[in-house]
Amino acid sequence: MSGTETFKVIRVIGNNVVMVQSIKKELEYVILGKGIGFGTKTGGTISADDPRIEKLFKLEDREQWSQYHHLLEDFDPKVLEITDEILNSITTEFPGKLNDKVYLALPSHIQFTIYRIRKGMDIINPFLEETKISFPKEYDIALKAAEMIGRAFDIKVPEDEVGFLTYHVYSAVSHVPVGQLVKASNMVGRLVSMIEQERGLEFKNGSMDYVRLLMHLRFSVDRILNHSVKVDNPFADQIKAKFTDEYELAKRLATVMETDLGRTIPEAEVCFLAMHLYRLFRGRTQDNTLNKEDN
Repeated sequence: MSGTETFKVIRVIGNNVVMVQSIKKELEYVILGKGIGFGTKTGGTISADDPRIEKLFKLEDREQWSQYHHLLEDFDPKVLEITDEILNSITTEFPGKLNDKVYLALPSHIQFTIYRIRKGMDIINPFLEETKISFPKEYDIALKAAEMIGRAFDIKVPEDEVGFLTYHVYSAVSHVPVGQLVKASNMVGRLVSMIEQERGLEFKNGSMDYVRLLMHLRFSVDRILNHSVKVDNPFADQIKAKFTDEYELAKRLATVMETDLGRTIPEAEVCFLAMHLYRLFRGRTQDNTLNKEDN
């Protein structure tokens, strides 16, 4: 940003976080930087070329700004410090620009988590196993983040909460909203249940079949949510002709995905799913045959 830009300080949140308004553009921002708030007064100014500025971002709409404006007033400075450490660990593993919203969404989540733990409230994550399988690298970062939080606030962060922190890590990197990730995880669970009911199967958590199916569905969801990813399946016609039962099931699953994600599912994606289902069912049939022969 040009050094001629000047910001008027709206509120000093802490030593490292300041809310400002651009004098030139009349836009509101949050500035993060070590010591940026120290000695700064409301109504004062900060130059855009201030060397203390590490992060500067604005929210996309007034409704979101009003929501976080209130939250920022109540943030524990220690929570903001831990958030900064966690964000540094994310950028170490995933170089590049993070989702701007994580700078407020993550400390808000951490502060509420600390409150719940100290009040003895249960934290239950129905998507924990799916999360660990789908986002292993992000889960490792979240695990370390939970250890940081535990040490800083002298609490024990449960593993279920690590799963929720994983969503924030993934959201920061992928720019997919946390709420959409939760919705997608719930949908993936429903798709697995549909497949089990349709074929009278039961997938054991952690089994190879379960992991492969989960990963395929998760990657499919990621491709659908990421508009920049183009899907091409040169064998689509052959798949529809040869794997008719699997293709029909894949179309029913795609209908659920379209409803839940609000996105059109490309025909190529449906065919990829049909092919995966064929391999999955064929593999289980062969395994059952071998088990019968062994007995």
